[in-house]
Amino acid sequence: MSVTYKIDERGVAFITIDRADKHNAFDDKVIQELLAAFQDSDKNETVNAIVLQSQGKHFSAGADLAWMQGMADYSFDENVEDAQQLANMLLSLDRLSKPTVARVQGAAFGGAVGLVSCCDIAVATDNASFCLSEVKLGLVPATISPFVVAAIGSRAARRYFQTAETFDAETALRLKLVSHVVEQDQLDQKVNEVIDMLLVNGSEAMSESKRLIFELDQRPVDDALINHTCEVIARARVSDEGQQRLKRFLNQRANKKQSHKS
Repeated sequence: MSVTYKIDERGVAFITIDRADKHNAFDDKVIQELLAAFQDSDKNETVNAIVLQSQGKHFSAGADLAWMQGMADYSFDENVEDAQQLANMLLSLDRLSKPTVARVQGAAFGGAVGLVSCCDIAVATDNASFCLSEVKLGLVPATISPFVVAAIGSRAARRYFQTAETFDAETALRLKLVSHVVEQDQLDQKVNEVIDMLLVNGSEAMSESKRLIFELDQRPVDDALINHTCEVIARARVSDEGQQRLKRFLNQRANKKQSHKS
């Protein structure tokens, strides 16, 4: 299993990406396991809050390189279907009826920024870094875009979607992508403080309050928008630029690994 799912005595579900050797990058298997954990925790009446976290040095490097390499050979329709799986997982996380907390350390790149954006509250270490790097590969942060734009606003998105620059935890705090920034050794303490605040509240009231926010949102994430974003990323993946840049990136990675071995 690439994702572990445990519920403690307080009714807090800890959903953990456990691929430290791959910098917690996700592929179709991880996506399906995350989706299953999200759905189960939402239905489980013993769960009062949910923490999304990762093992190791980094929160997540985004999409797994081997998975990306496989997608480069997919047709447009296959890419739409593949993107739909990620979109469904993100939408499930975004719309969970229970409060969600992201525990972020190290790097959170690409799709990982989408995961953080879908959580209600995010606690990050002061050495955490974030990047929406898709355009460097000739791709588009399309599937995650509704959630990231909702988190940081369209103005900031116009910058970071196009520059693909890496920004630090303090910038993420200013952008409202994360809620708290703490030193590494205080991360668990702060996450627990947030959980303690949540657990004293009425669970049904929190759920209704969260639902109300989506009802009042000016642009809800509906099927039409999800389908549109899936088609946008599929077009980018099968485009000449996307194919060329992705293959160049993968070749460079392979050459670097080979040079380190020799």
